[in-house]
Amino acid sequence: MGFNGWAMVGMAAASLGAAAPTVGNSPVQLAQVSGLEPTVPQTTPAMDPWYGYKLRLAALARQQGVSEGTIQANVPGLTKNERVIELERTEPIARSSGGVVGALAPYLRSHVSETLIRRGQANYAAHYEGLSAINARYGVDPAVLMAIWGLETSYGTVTGSTDLLQALASLGYYGRRRDFFEAEFISTLKLMDQGVPRWRLKGSWAGATGYPQFMPSVVLRLRADGDGDGFADIWSSELDGLASIANYFRDAGWKPNVAWGIKVRTPANLDRAALVSRTTAARCPQVYRRHSRWLTMREWRALGVTPVGRSLPENEMATLIEPDGPDSTAYLATSNYRVILDYNCSNFYAISAGVLADAIAGR
Repeated sequence: MGFNGWAMVGMAAASLGAAAPTVGNSPVQLAQVSGLEPTVPQTTPAMDPWYGYKLRLAALARQQGVSEGTIQANVPGLTKNERVIELERTEPIARSSGGVVGALAPYLRSHVSETLIRRGQANYAAHYEGLSAINARYGVDPAVLMAIWGLETSYGTVTGSTDLLQALASLGYYGRRRDFFEAEFISTLKLMDQGVPRWRLKGSWAGATGYPQFMPSVVLRLRADGDGDGFADIWSSELDGLASIANYFRDAGWKPNVAWGIKVRTPANLDRAALVSRTTAARCPQVYRRHSRWLTMREWRALGVTPVGRSLPENEMATLIEPDGPDSTAYLATSNYRVILDYNCSNFYAISAGVLADAIAGR
């Protein structure tokens, strides 16, 4: 179908407003609803649900102000990515462990390797001046920024090669998290309207992109210029990527000059039942369920919980995390730890980010 015919059918879909076409509505049916049947050629693949779904995406994009040129240049020719659909289909199974959580030590060995530490230190030194400027602007520990960059993309060497538009359209079509992926699809089109070329918009199978591995909506909201050239390029400027991570952390509530957490020893007589948190987190409740209630460092000391190495200020609030259960590895985590969880809601990830940052900084 040519430009005008496809656009007209798409406008018919847009005219349905909140009742945008779902998978399975045919273009002919959509045209008939709006009285546009004559604009649909006889060769239209009327029974193809993927074609109908692309009309839905175009309609949603128009409703949110994406330019017609960007829509026409990118949406009609989209093909399904069956691989990302299969990954989305199996992800809940892969994530399920029946409540059983693996041990922290093997995870740390693979995510806080000597190689990753050395490369982090080398990158820290290479970007020292820029990191200092980012720290002054955002108040986020540069070693933590380096650790996130290392964990997310191995310092920019593994950023993903999947076409975001194709992946996000396919994931929306599959439907398990349709609202989420459709919003990210439209955010990708908006980035293109802002001048980011489609060839640049590559990433993970689930849509994360660039050095920080942001979802497109986060790129729109929080990417930042770290190298001073006036453009926030998280795909090719390392300092822009690091500044964007810092901007994300500040937006999520990072407190300057406060450690993410510290390693501690717990006494044999610690009454853990008295320390159970009675609140239920709105996001990732299974992750936060492993955190105790908040106490000051002074109160933790009074209970016999003692730092292994550096400590926290006596009035700093912290929560106890024992990832392998009682009488094993334990940490007191501050509110900054929860900022790391906001970036990636996994206790093992957040602990590894903090441990890697400390190793990079030699703390």
